[in-house]
Formats: sequence, C-alpha cells, structure tokens
Amino acid sequence: MDNIAGSKSSLTWAVHISVVVLVLLWLFPTLGLLVSSFRTADQIYSSGWWGSIFTQESQNPAIRISGEETRDGPLYVNEGDLFPQTDAIVSAWGTSSRAPQAHVPGDTVQLKDDWQLTLDATGKYRLTSPTSFQGTRLPRIFTTATAPPEFTLENYETMLFSPTNSENMVKAFFNTLTVTIPATIIPILVAAFAAYALAWMRFPGRALLIAFIVALLVVPLQLALIPLLKLHLNIGIGKGYVGVWLAHTGFGMPLAIYLLRNYMVGLPKDIIENARVDGATEFQIFMRIILPLSFPALAAFAIFQFLWVWNDLLVGLVFLIDSTGETTIMTRQIIELLGTRGGNWEILATAAFVSIAVPLIVFFTLQKYLVRGLLAGSVK
Repeated sequence: MDNIAGSKSSLTWAVHISVVVLVLLWLFPTLGLLVSSFRTADQIYSSGWWGSIFTQESQNPAIRISGEETRDGPLYVNEGDLFPQTDAIVSAWGTSSRAPQAHVPGDTVQLKDDWQLTLDATGKYRLTSPTSFQGTRLPRIFTTATAPPEFTLENYETMLFSPTNSENMVKAFFNTLTVTIPATIIPILVAAFAAYALAWMRFPGRALLIAFIVALLVVPLQLALIPLLKLHLNIGIGKGYVGVWLAHTGFGMPLAIYLLRNYMVGLPKDIIENARVDGATEFQIFMRIILPLSFPALAAFAIFQFLWVWNDLLVGLVFLIDSTGETTIMTRQIIELLGTRGGNWEILATAAFVSIAVPLIVFFTLQKYLVRGLLAGSVK
C-alpha cells in the first residue's frame, strides 16, 4: 500500500520526529542565550538557564562586612544588609569557608575580641564589640540563600551604553551591517542578469558555462583567499569594505546563479514569448516580467547570503585588515570579548544574542519564500 499513489508513507512518523529534534536542537541554544542575557553573573554561576523561572537555593560567595560603625551605649555597632538589591531568604550561614552552613538565621556567634555577630533570615546583620572596629579587618559571611527569579537589563546597558564597552560593540554592529547589506545586494543584482541569460537567451557555450558554474559550487573558498587577497592588494582594495564586498560577491555568485537560473527556467515560456512578439526587449522582459515573478528565489538567496555574510569570520579577518578597530565586525569583536571578558558569561551571552538577533529577524521575515525558492525547478 505504501507504493500506491496518494497513500501515506509508513515512515511519516520518522520524518516528523526528525523535524522536531532538529527544531529543538536549534531552539534550545537560542533560548538559552536569550534567557542568560537577562540574568546576573551570580545566577548564571549558580544554575542553568532552564531554572531561571524557579526559586533557587544556592551558596553565595563570601561577603565581607563593611560600613560605618556607630555607638550603642558601651558597644560599638556595625549594621547592614548583605542583599540590598534582592529579596533573598537566608537558610544557613557561617563565618568560615570550612563551615559555611554552621549557623541558622537568628543565631548570635561569638568571634574574636568579644565580637558578637547576628544574622537574620533577610540578610541583615549586626556586629557588636566593646572596642572600636577602626584599623581591624571585619569578618566575612558565607550564606546559603533562597532567591526568587531575577532578570535585569544591566547586561544590555553594559554592552550598548557603557562608555567602556558600547563604543566597540555598537561600532562592530554597524560595521557588520556595512559589510552584509552590500555583500547581499551586489551578488543578487549581478546573478539575476546572468541567470536570465543562461535560462532564456541562446548563445554558443551556454551549456559549458552552466556546467562550470555548477562545478564552482564545490570549490572551497579557502583555496581562493590568498590569491584573491594578493589581487586586491595589488589593485589597492585589500584593506577596506570594497575588498570584502567583492570577495563575498565572488564566493556567493555560483550559488546565486544556480538558484536563480533553476527558478527562471521553470517560469511559463508563453509569457516570455508573447512579450517578445509584442516587441519587448530582453531588458524590458527581465525587468517587468522575470524579476517580479522571481521574487521567491531572490528572497531565498538573500536569506542564505545575509546569514552567511553576517556570521562570517574568516573572510572578514582576511580582507578587513585593520589594527585600529575601525572596521571590526561583530564575530571578531566577540572573539576579543572572550579574551577581555572570558569569565563574564552574562556579557558574552548578551553579545552573542545581539549578534544573532538580526539574522533571526531576517529569516522569520522572509522564510515563507525560502522553500519556494529552493524547490524551484526541481519538479516539472
């Protein structure tokens, strides 16, 4: 029955499961970056992003008592709050790393020099002494506390508005746009003309030219990096945007021509022939008939080219040779953040999500044309 036309394959369930697995494999890392970008460093270190919406109990780093002392009769007093920014509830505490959970909230502990320390469940402490605290080192407090879910915009403020970080990251964002937009538009413009000629114009060697373009699809771009860079340096465009635009154009041209030609070949032949009979030139047919009908294929290639150029690192490192950082793209900037802020996972997560936000917007905006463009010409 599986071979009967119109019958449903018995392997449909396997296809559905595979699609669900692939979607989850892409969804979980993206969702993790989004959630982590709104979490504090302490929360990221204490639990995974999947537990961010639940109340969590964790052992916090040691907090050293600080503040101004006051007098209460014969005693010197130092009071304060260990968690002024949160509503954490202390379940256990201690003054030594060897016994961080030695006491419960409300206990009064005897320390050196007749000091007495009390800590309640809200994190408020009271340290008293018969002598002044001046010139002495105050104790540390280790706490195990239960904290409610907490999200913050501080990571984005640090990345986008902080004087120390925003200039490089924001500049890298606009540098990436400067590279990506022309490197997506230029190959589409050139490939559209070439695809029309290969699809509907007759000339000697057309079949060989199509075969040559298909063969270029399997050539690794790494083989052309050094020769192309030398050529750019010889003609004076090897250290700027023009060089990287032309490099991305050249590397994306075979796929663009192949994809657009396959789509244009499948367009109704009668429309084009009628236009020629009515006296339309090839340029008029291309601009008024072919381009509007080929929009799904153009959008499909635009998605691929935009995503590839936006996420590219290799071509940017080779053709944007700049030691001043004026043309640094986002992928390179994130690598530099790994060196300067390798331990700040909240900053790295924020930078990574900022870098993928634009590709996500582009993909979901044009994804309805993706399948139509990719399947173009596959079925007659």
